[in-house]
Amino acid sequence: MGVNLLRERYRVDLIELQAACEANYARLMRLLPGMREAQVARRVALSQGERQLGVLALEVVESCPYTSTVQVRQEYSLPWLPVPQLEVRVYHDARMAEVTGAQSARRFRGIYSYPNAAMHQPDEKTQLNVFLGEWLSHCLACGHETEPLDVGGGPWP
Repeated sequence: MGVNLLRERYRVDLIELQAACEANYARLMRLLPGMREAQVARRVALSQGERQLGVLALEVVESCPYTSTVQVRQEYSLPWLPVPQLEVRVYHDARMAEVTGAQSARRFRGIYSYPNAAMHQPDEKTQLNVFLGEWLSHCLACGHETEPLDVGGGPWP
């Protein structure tokens, strides 16, 4: 028997995917609180001691009454590492944020057969949304403004 016949078929865990998208919405709203009103942008620096590890750039590229599209990308990445870039669709009425694009790929399916020509994992969509959550959580926990603020200061809103 082939290896593929012995492996159990992957099934989408909709509860896990929805929870990840809801948590990502809350994280994005903390990082970009004015996202619904305008096309805003923010740069969050990540560092360890005196060493700068990179900058996460968040930019609202489209803003509609019920949805927004946000581009999330790493700046100043390591020279040997491809620069991560995600496109996120934010559904304000449902309070969810879903990854709809990564690098050059767009519109992910819930399940991929494996192996496939694009080398997507069977749960590629879930993995990307979990990755976005980890990225945003790290920024909220360890990030700081790239430019000093004139007023306020303190932790994230």
